[in-house]
Amino acid sequence: MPITMMWAADLIGAKYHDYATCAQTQAAGQCAVAGDFGIDHVSVISDPCCEAADLGAAIFYPPDGPPAVIEEQALLADMSLLPTLRVPDPHREGSRMANRIAAIRLLRERMGHTHVIEGWVEGPCAESADLRGINTLMIDYYDDEDFVHELASFSVDVALAFARAQIEAGADIIGVGDAAASLTNRAIYDEFIFPHEKRLIDGIHAAGGRVRLHICGRTSHLLDAIAQLGCSIVDLDTAVDLRSARKTMGPRQVLLGNVDTVAIVNNGTRQQVRDALAACHEDAGPAWIAGAGCEIPRFTPAENVLSFTQVAYNDPA
Repeated sequence: MPITMMWAADLIGAKYHDYATCAQTQAAGQCAVAGDFGIDHVSVISDPCCEAADLGAAIFYPPDGPPAVIEEQALLADMSLLPTLRVPDPHREGSRMANRIAAIRLLRERMGHTHVIEGWVEGPCAESADLRGINTLMIDYYDDEDFVHELASFSVDVALAFARAQIEAGADIIGVGDAAASLTNRAIYDEFIFPHEKRLIDGIHAAGGRVRLHICGRTSHLLDAIAQLGCSIVDLDTAVDLRSARKTMGPRQVLLGNVDTVAIVNNGTRQQVRDALAACHEDAGPAWIAGAGCEIPRFTPAENVLSFTQVAYNDPA
């Protein structure tokens, strides 16, 4: 289940702006990846800005790159504005959230039940950072405990509404991206992030979906806590030792990853990718899904992407 975003857009010759903002383009890209390379899932992850955009945040849309929040114009630069925000209607015509839901419907129509269909939402730390500004949020953890809990709680409310709509549209599993959490120490994670992630994950389960937690970066200091969240799949980035993670998280937790996305996936040879995947499988054991540490880089050779499927299915080709 490697994450393909810019790589998928390039595969079909689409500008990334169109891939991120047009359901038809995104569905076409994901179907091409699955069909041409034997990938077991299709996903609507494109960028972290869907929820923030629909809340009114300032977003930069480059023509051929991922949308990004403009931190200097953070929607909640003034924290007193938080009570004025309302959970957006995920189905509002023309919204980023509605576009993602439309992509899920298209994927369900085109793929039937042959592939896992993965929705995506932002986790409480990541969405809080998008709305407040990541640098400001890190200071808030020390300066205003009540505010950061209120902001995280609101972020979960938004994510749950969005996740439920994606599940109703046909998503089997919801990816939860909470990369900013890797920047916190254990004390901050335990107090300000874990309880909100737990509420989000429990809410997705109650809605009939499964959860893939994706936190980029160094998460070794958080793994015993993450193991208590109840996620179906936990992604691990290259900075995490898989063998140690398995010992910490136990034999039943399904792990995904964590081949080096740059040194091996993008810059390595086909054989180096295969060797790295085999090593990950050995370290992680049977409860493991083949994937990279994070997104497949956009200029990765096609044969390296094909290696994921070949190793997963023990294909000597």
